[in-house]
Amino acid sequence: MDYGLEGNAGLVLASSRGLGKASATALANEGVNVVVNGRDEDTLATTVAELRETARGDVVGVTGDITDLAAIETLVETTVAEFGGIDHLVTSAGGPPRQGFESVTDEEWYAAYDLLVMSVVRSIRASLPHLRESSGTIVNITSRRTKEATPSNVLSSSVRMAIPGLMKALSRDLAPEIRINTVRPGPFKTSRNDPESWERKRQPVPLDRVGEPGEFGDVVAFLCSERSSFVTGASIPVDGGASHATL
Repeated sequence: MDYGLEGNAGLVLASSRGLGKASATALANEGVNVVVNGRDEDTLATTVAELRETARGDVVGVTGDITDLAAIETLVETTVAEFGGIDHLVTSAGGPPRQGFESVTDEEWYAAYDLLVMSVVRSIRASLPHLRESSGTIVNITSRRTKEATPSNVLSSSVRMAIPGLMKALSRDLAPEIRINTVRPGPFKTSRNDPESWERKRQPVPLDRVGEPGEFGDVVAFLCSERSSFVTGASIPVDGGASHATL
């Protein structure tokens, strides 16, 4: 599928595995020159090699922890130095530990906020001059937990809820130059889910299966493209119908 993204420049956070990787793969296959990121050097190198096998665009890997401001700034600077600017920013992060409320320490609350919220704030802030210049896009990968809280996953259920509010506010503040959307994944076949858990998660999914990562990446690529040119401020579930939320 050709989304008309050939030659664009993209930065995808936390993209050495999982749905961040699926998003980077989809963009690279559409001809976007992509910077991918992860904390583990070996995992990132493997991902870069895999993406380059099918990519129509160039792929560059940059190691770094997205909870670190200096690492975020390096990612943005590298993207601009390698590809001349930034057309698309995709924010992503792994989930915090699953815990009930009474076991979570103050330090763990702050760590979850750094991971899930401040990584988004800092990456948008650092990328903003370049996105304004390119009239670019921002896509945030979050979670169905922004609509459906679970008591056994209190950090994700509560801290992630800051992101849709931020994205909605920015989609109005930064329009019409920059379009901003949020994507809420359901169960997908990623390294976070072993095959047995994939089968357990089939039951609550109306489409009666878990998703393939490529199906998620295609939605992200669509939101980065001109084919979604009248879509901004949206929070889109990509979950096979699993969510019970009406919006």
